[in-house]
Amino acid sequence: MLCRQKIFFLLFITILVTVSNKSNAQYGNRFEWSKDGNSYYSMKDGGIISISVVDNKETSVLSKDKLIPSGQTNPLTIKRFIVSDDGQKMLIYTNSKKVWRYETRGDYWLYDLQKNSLTQLGKSLPASSLMFAKFSPDGNKAAYVSGHNLYVEDLSSNEIKQLTFDGTRKLINGTFDWAYEEEFDCRDGFRWSPDSKKIAYWQIDASNTRDYFMLNTTDSVYSRIVPVEYPVSGEKPSTYKIGVVDISSAQIKWMNIPTDETWGTYVPRMEWAANSDELIIQHLNRKQNESNLMLCNVVDGSSKIIYTEKDAAWIDIAGRYYASYRMGGWDWLSNGTEFLWPSEKDGWLHLYKISHDGKKETLITQGNYDVMDIKRVDEKSGYVYFMASPDNATQKYLYRAKLNGKGKAELLSPLNQIGTHDYIISSNAKLAWHSFSNHYTPLTTEWVALPDHSALDGHKVYHAVEQADSTKSNVSFFKIKTEEGIEMDAWMAKPSHFDPSKKYPVVFFVYTEPAGQNVRDFYGIANNREYIGNMADDGYIYISIDNRGTPAPKGSAWRKSIYRKSSSRITWHISYYGIVI
Repeated sequence: MLCRQKIFFLLFITILVTVSNKSNAQYGNRFEWSKDGNSYYSMKDGGIISISVVDNKETSVLSKDKLIPSGQTNPLTIKRFIVSDDGQKMLIYTNSKKVWRYETRGDYWLYDLQKNSLTQLGKSLPASSLMFAKFSPDGNKAAYVSGHNLYVEDLSSNEIKQLTFDGTRKLINGTFDWAYEEEFDCRDGFRWSPDSKKIAYWQIDASNTRDYFMLNTTDSVYSRIVPVEYPVSGEKPSTYKIGVVDISSAQIKWMNIPTDETWGTYVPRMEWAANSDELIIQHLNRKQNESNLMLCNVVDGSSKIIYTEKDAAWIDIAGRYYASYRMGGWDWLSNGTEFLWPSEKDGWLHLYKISHDGKKETLITQGNYDVMDIKRVDEKSGYVYFMASPDNATQKYLYRAKLNGKGKAELLSPLNQIGTHDYIISSNAKLAWHSFSNHYTPLTTEWVALPDHSALDGHKVYHAVEQADSTKSNVSFFKIKTEEGIEMDAWMAKPSHFDPSKKYPVVFFVYTEPAGQNVRDFYGIANNREYIGNMADDGYIYISIDNRGTPAPKGSAWRKSIYRKSSSRITWHISYYGIVI
């Protein structure tokens, strides 16, 4: 990842909802698998239902009429929800407000299915102020952030206990400042211990970080100044501490993590090390070209390095590529003696199995391809399911590889479905929601059984592919070879009734940054939402080219060739909207 000085525009990107394997580190889902993996929870008609995938049987779990708070007449509007491990409690997230890009603060309500009771969490705290509420592993408590402080609430008595008291806009407990969110996708900043007795959390100190003043001209008739703590290039970032607070005593133990007093360091990832006595963290230097995995003893605060990686350019954290880690999480294997770890150290983004002490590693995915996303770890059967596209960087397919590192990765997506696939795989890795499209086949979804990829509800994708006609699309894909022999992927949308003997104006869609790939083979790729009208009907040729530096699955040399070459990135966020500068 680059420490990037940018034109400071807020860029709001619509992202498809991806269900993480670690729901306890999220602020809620709109879709959640049952624990056995044979059914899923979803929202319908203002309530929550459970649907069995195989027979499509629907069961009401929480109807809308049960979500009417005492003394009110209207039911809560569910934004997202979290189901407890035993399936007997639900956290309902509502009345949400934006924090930068996402609506991560709001109100949380607890519905107890056994008691048929609805109660509000943090009732004495300001409205729409709770962030990242989640159940303790034993299901008896919930923790959340409000006003930059941590709280825990007993779900039987509704007794609220404040765990930190020093939180301010500049001293942030349990969540993050702008730089951590922008550069590392860090938002949820606290973790329950497996024994439900402690909480580990980040404290970000931005008191010495100068404010960048933004002007909000959209929320009301009168504009207002919004101060944002923002360390520009060359300045020290906000400092951090990792604390572990004991729930019963509220005593805090700070971890002893080394840092560079001049330039600072980062801790973008932190989780419990599959036990309640240790934390595992990823520690990055300011240049982000050296990563140290460290184990921290939560009793005495000591830390030790177990695994080091260096790069001539920079090291990306897992959440930048893998959605399953974006809101936290760490995949532990073999009863906590090993863990899954991604690395680009051999030139490709691959998965490794690392021992708890860091002394032994096993390459799981082998070959000249990048692991584009982790979809499910099925330790019971010995596989990891992931997305990759070894032969065409504009597309995406489902593979699985053995966790022991033996044998080649196995392609699971059907050979006759050429394009972009996506999957939400059940907790038992036997079922999946499957979506598919390419530039001439509309997005189609279906349910499939894994690993044989057999359709469960009518071969919908197969029929969509059979009926699609590539000749009716005005979009075509092609490659451009540079003077250096580098091939770049591109697409072109031609005008309606295109006449090769005529000349047409050309509009280029440019982004070029490591945060986004433009040239992808899916339906609607050439739509320009900023253009009023139809570009094809109005006689424009529309083109986009992915240069080196975009996060295409073409190996780390492709992605990192822009290191210290700012001239290759002169098109900034503003170009996202179709304006070339």
